[in-house]
Amino acid sequence: MATATLDKKVSVPRPKIRRTECFIDGKWVAAQSGKTFSTVCPATEEKIADVAEGDAADIDLAVKAARKAFERGPWKTMSARQRGKLMYRLADLLEENLDELAALESLDNGKPVADARAADVPLTIQCLRYYAGFADKIHGSTIPIDGNFFCFTKKHPVGVVGQIIPWNFPMLMAAWKWGPALAAGCTVVMKPAEQTPLTCLRMAELAQEAGIPDGVLNVVPGFGPTAGGAIVAHRDVDKVAFTGEHLTAQIIMRNAAETLKRLTFELGGKSPNVIFDDADLDAAVKGAHFGLYFNQGQCCCAGSRVFVHESIHDEFVSRVASMNQSRVVGNPLDLSTEQGPQVDQAQFDKIMGLIESGIKSGAECVTGGKRVGDRGYFIEPTLFANVDDNMEIAQREIFGPVMSVLKFRDMDELIERANNTIFGLAAAVWTRDIGKAHKFAAEVKAGTVWVNCYDVFDAAAPFGGFKMSGQGRELGEDGLRPYLETKTVTIAMD
Repeated sequence: MATATLDKKVSVPRPKIRRTECFIDGKWVAAQSGKTFSTVCPATEEKIADVAEGDAADIDLAVKAARKAFERGPWKTMSARQRGKLMYRLADLLEENLDELAALESLDNGKPVADARAADVPLTIQCLRYYAGFADKIHGSTIPIDGNFFCFTKKHPVGVVGQIIPWNFPMLMAAWKWGPALAAGCTVVMKPAEQTPLTCLRMAELAQEAGIPDGVLNVVPGFGPTAGGAIVAHRDVDKVAFTGEHLTAQIIMRNAAETLKRLTFELGGKSPNVIFDDADLDAAVKGAHFGLYFNQGQCCCAGSRVFVHESIHDEFVSRVASMNQSRVVGNPLDLSTEQGPQVDQAQFDKIMGLIESGIKSGAECVTGGKRVGDRGYFIEPTLFANVDDNMEIAQREIFGPVMSVLKFRDMDELIERANNTIFGLAAAVWTRDIGKAHKFAAEVKAGTVWVNCYDVFDAAAPFGGFKMSGQGRELGEDGLRPYLETKTVTIAMD
């Protein structure tokens, strides 16, 4: 396996760290407690910076600022078209600072800077522009009802929204949350993941430069049980949007019950990626490899259960193994790197434990299974063959560079097995038979189904899951609806 050394002179310079405080009501302030926490570079295990550790006191200040901006500030009286104009300006500023933002995301998260440049930042910009265009296209309808009445509906922003985002795509997840909230006219209190707060804070700085009024966007770094828990429990937060693990979502649902605030969740998955014997095998191998190993396997929709028809199983495994053996793992700031480190020690330990579980359960570890180097949270691209449906590696969301390959014989058996999971986020099928593709897409329980492709995202296409993979949708018009309330007005015409 080719490995880029961490001591190699990198092609991308280390970015400047600009802001590490809380951003509340347009001001950069220390946490009320004075506490900070360290954000760590996962490639070197060295501290990048100390970041303000917000908690309930800081969340309360942020919620008050957001409420003031929503009820009495210029955001309330601003036209929808003007809101959209400010969002376009923010997107333009992100584009102007693309290289800096990509390097900052790579430094803090560990993803290859080439991926951040090609995917994370452009998709963030696309999302904000999509919803900027939606801002002045939100409207109600007129409804014919019995009697001499004029009945119509109006759309209102839901209010102050709390948004809690994960560490795997920090910038993009911020945009997925900010975009529909701002377009709807809501105000925001966001808690970025404690592992990766830096790009969200930089985005807040650019939002202020774009002219978004004070109090509309507030960012409070901190930890889930304290800062995140305070958002969920706060009586003046009208809605919570969360992306993360389903176990955390269950805690949020319980803690939000007292206030009955609106909730949307985008959660994890164990997505089936199905390859029939009539598929274009070259395309299927490349697509399945990308669908699992992209972003170090740290994707909620990763195609981690690869079902391969028994007649092509061995050939598929051989080709994926060959790609793994030539994959460049190393310094994420090096433009030649294809795979960086996992995000932190906890994630590294979880993945290594599940790899050990796969080996002990009798799965064949064809490639990988070991740490790369002795510094940073690097794991070899790992491939398991002869995986059984009941093995832990076929049931648990690994969230790492670990592919499990399972054999299948026919469609009916396949669909039953594909649906045998608590999750239902995404799925894919590779076949030249349009009938097979339609049958699979109709019967698999997943919010997104890709046919002869994987990980195709667009801001206009709704994304979300069935079962334990979430509730509600993000992106597209569906992603806007949870940020709006519908008011019905009926006028007697007599």
